[in-house]
Amino acid sequence: MNSSKKYVAEFFGTLVLVLIGCGSAVIAGTEISFMGISFAFGLAVLTMVYTIGNISGCHINPAITIAMLTAGKINGKETVGYIISQCLGAIAGAGILLMIAKGIPGYSLETNGLGQNGFGEFSPMKYSMEAGFIAEVVLTFIFLLVIFGSTSDDAPKGFAGIAIGLSLVMIHLVSIPITGTSVNPARSLGPALFAGANAVGQLWLFWLAPILGGVLAALVWKNLLAKK
Repeated sequence: MNSSKKYVAEFFGTLVLVLIGCGSAVIAGTEISFMGISFAFGLAVLTMVYTIGNISGCHINPAITIAMLTAGKINGKETVGYIISQCLGAIAGAGILLMIAKGIPGYSLETNGLGQNGFGEFSPMKYSMEAGFIAEVVLTFIFLLVIFGSTSDDAPKGFAGIAIGLSLVMIHLVSIPITGTSVNPARSLGPALFAGANAVGQLWLFWLAPILGGVLAALVWKNLLAKK
């Protein structure tokens, strides 16, 4: 597959993830609660797996791309292209969401936010930085193990998207109160750039922790779980 097509697919997939996932929180959060938001993120990934998975593999997440690089499933040049495309898609998705959200009477970016992630004072339930970091590392680790396992040669064919989407629902059900759930640096980047300095200042955790969790999962899968 032409690399440019892969980059376009990653851009589009990440745009959809941010628009639908963060949009569910900003636009419909009071009606659908944490459970509804969790399913919005999971369903966005599930549908994108079956939409662009045959084009780019549907990473739509720098932590996944770096984990795939660690596992030897993607080269360095495409890794850079994927991550740039994912970040641009996330920014575009957040920008579209902001334009829509401004149509809500009484909407305020400062008050209502844009689905950005946070810890400490900016955590949904005021969880500490340490708790947020541990949650993001461990939950990304779990997420990547699901991805490696469900896409392995011996896994049932055609069901990977379901397992991956439902695992993201599972993760969100636990971690929305902690950090708003990242497990995806691009998903955190897009809304933060519009939300302002406080969100941008905390982005380091939502890049470092998911990437660390993803790399650890790649090493565990490659060296301990995968068939040789």
